[in-house]
Amino acid sequence: MTTSRPCLAGTVALAVAVAACIVATGCERGASTGAASPPPEPATPGCPAVLAKARAATRQAQKTDAAWDGPTTGPRAVPGKKIVYVAQTMTNPGVAGTVRGVQDAAKTIGWDARVIDGQGTPAGIQAAFGQAVALRPAGIVIGGFDPLLTSQQVARAHADHIPLIGWHAVGSPGPSKDPELFTNVTTRVEDVARISADWVIAHSHGTAGAVVFTDASIPFARNKSELIKKELATCSGVKLLAEENIPISDTSSRTPQDVSSLLSRFPDAWTHSVAINDVYFADAAPALRAARRKGGGPPYNIGAGDGDPSAFQRINSKQFQAATVPEPLSQQGWQIIDELNRAFSDRPPSGYVAPVHIATAANSTGTTSWDPPGYREAYRSIWGK
Repeated sequence: MTTSRPCLAGTVALAVAVAACIVATGCERGASTGAASPPPEPATPGCPAVLAKARAATRQAQKTDAAWDGPTTGPRAVPGKKIVYVAQTMTNPGVAGTVRGVQDAAKTIGWDARVIDGQGTPAGIQAAFGQAVALRPAGIVIGGFDPLLTSQQVARAHADHIPLIGWHAVGSPGPSKDPELFTNVTTRVEDVARISADWVIAHSHGTAGAVVFTDASIPFARNKSELIKKELATCSGVKLLAEENIPISDTSSRTPQDVSSLLSRFPDAWTHSVAINDVYFADAAPALRAARRKGGGPPYNIGAGDGDPSAFQRINSKQFQAATVPEPLSQQGWQIIDELNRAFSDRPPSGYVAPVHIATAANSTGTTSWDPPGYREAYRSIWGK
């Protein structure tokens, strides 16, 4: 029949096109055009031993059902305490998340917890800390700022024998002598930097073209990005394409321009990014979208920061962020209350440091925070509540 020849020709053309797609790009039936798959695994990875180690570490960090590994013993609840949380700014999602944990735990243990917002400025934080000391509370939490900024207020608190607990107040977890803190609650920056770089190594099968976003004006952030680069360098197949130094205060104005420049310089080579804070990817998204990049495709981005709700939203919707290394903010709020209770009981700090976690669309189950299991029950048992 004369109508069968065009149909056959069309079928052959379609088959050839599909075959070409499979050979050239690895297309497969059912693949989404809106979200690209991770890069295919090469026949010979660039760093087999490092890659195997990175894969094992990231598998462990992505677990969501690990048993509570924190304290299970400690002093019973000291009743009737009043504490004050001095917040760097309540617009900081990490601070706000920890505040909610502190308030929840304080209600459970039977304390009065007050929050004073420092509004994010040195003068505001100093004024807030001054108000906190004037209230003569049993304890004060330094939430998300350097105690050296409030050295006079810290000295007054010590003179009044008010124990101080830090959250991200100094660079390392545990007690601090200068400035003097009963303990500082945070994950280890070394662990956060290492696991974020390991994710890049594992996700790229040891072949990433990576960009690191940092804020070199902040010593803590600069140290984190140096540690990230050091871990990336352990894999010979990973190439560091660029390090973008953008102050966090300037991310909204500078990140889109820098991302556009990176896309121009490395249109195909740029496959992965690590940022010291998730906020960089919120500001990178418009430039990536304008360049018609797919939200679930390269560059695959991981934030080595607090893991704020907007980061989870981008991850879950596959909009230019693939993963984050979140702090367990609520758990850390409960830990702050437990550490204060130990201080009030003349006991040493618990020494607990939460393990790092990687949140992805596959393991976050649509949530907007990392809330590990078991800690509430453990602390209630310790406190007799």
